[in-house]
Amino acid sequence: MRPRLPGSLGSRLFLILLAGLLCGQGLAFAIMLLERDQSARAVMLTTLQRDVAVAVALLDRLPAEERAGWLPLLDRPTYRYELGPGAAGTLGLPSRARMIADEIRIALAPRFPVRFDTVPAPTERLQGHTVLADGAELTIDVRPAMRPAASWLPVALGVQLLALAACVGLAVRLAVRPLARFAEAADRLEPGRPATRFTEAGPDEVARAGRAFNALQARIARHLDERVRILAAISHDLQTPITRMRLRVETGAEGPDQDRLLADLDEVEALVREGIAYARSVHGDVEPTARLDLRAFIESLVFDYQDAGRDVTLTALVDATVATRPQALRRILTNLIDNALRYAGRAEIDVRAREGRLAIAVLDRGPGIPADKLEAVLLPFVRLEESRNRDTGGTGLGLAIADQLAAALGGKLTLSNRAGGGLEAIVTLA
Repeated sequence: MRPRLPGSLGSRLFLILLAGLLCGQGLAFAIMLLERDQSARAVMLTTLQRDVAVAVALLDRLPAEERAGWLPLLDRPTYRYELGPGAAGTLGLPSRARMIADEIRIALAPRFPVRFDTVPAPTERLQGHTVLADGAELTIDVRPAMRPAASWLPVALGVQLLALAACVGLAVRLAVRPLARFAEAADRLEPGRPATRFTEAGPDEVARAGRAFNALQARIARHLDERVRILAAISHDLQTPITRMRLRVETGAEGPDQDRLLADLDEVEALVREGIAYARSVHGDVEPTARLDLRAFIESLVFDYQDAGRDVTLTALVDATVATRPQALRRILTNLIDNALRYAGRAEIDVRAREGRLAIAVLDRGPGIPADKLEAVLLPFVRLEESRNRDTGGTGLGLAIADQLAAALGGKLTLSNRAGGGLEAIVTLA
């Protein structure tokens, strides 16, 4: 089964770089150990050659009765000297033993011929046998062994690997952080909402990308502004011919046709008014910010609906004072309440503090909205009911206006379906 890579780019870069550096570090460590082994072997063989030549020459010149006293002084960690034939051995030498034997032969030739054999032992062991000038037998017992690595070496290697991982993590973080900032800036980029400029700092590539991103935001804003101005101009200019048409119809013959024409003109006028309201909401044409007693504001709004005979109730309300734009907030809540009354005949208002921010929820028990349409209905002229009848579906601008005005207030409008049926529209205030 093919291994699955981590999902994030930072994790992938970290693993790839760390694996490459660890492989390089491991290779360097292996080369160092190999070079250490070869250097130690060369030093050992050179020292062995000279030491054996001196030791055998010394023993040869000493009186026979003094030789035994000198043997402990001539012993080394990997080889020692014995007077006599030594232990029983077998012919044939491994490759490293032959190398050691050749060095000893070179050191003692031609005066002291040497015969070598292998002594059975748990570790490698060989013996060289020679005869001194007075006929005494001398055995050179060699037990080759590498000097063990220093006890601090694994600790140093572990510290080095940790430092390597930390450096790789820091490098990956520095490389990926601009991408994360780009993603955050792109998530915040929404039509009609205040644009947040990307910081044009850091490496040249990041600064250049930041400038391009800011230029893109500016182009989008200009494009949207131009479209909104066109919409506002068309909607405004339509009012005059609609008024003239209404005057002509009203002065004409009375009857069913006149009533139908006046109803159509009412619908067109409503659409024009909504278009102008949407253009103003997108363009930020709203009143200055003022401090508002939220409890009194919500109660006044609900009482107005109740006085008009509409079924609007309060289920929860908090005491709070907010700095906002009252008319814009009223328009948002009015659009949401009218939408609930249109589809459910009843609306509930719930005001609570959620995650440290004030949230005003308008709830109903209507048919709700399909999950895949919850975002689309916040766009202008998107209606789930296609008859274009004001009594059943409105103009398709009410939710779009509420969404734009919520953004202008620094808040957010979110829609979700309620358990058991119905819609929940939540306006979160900054």
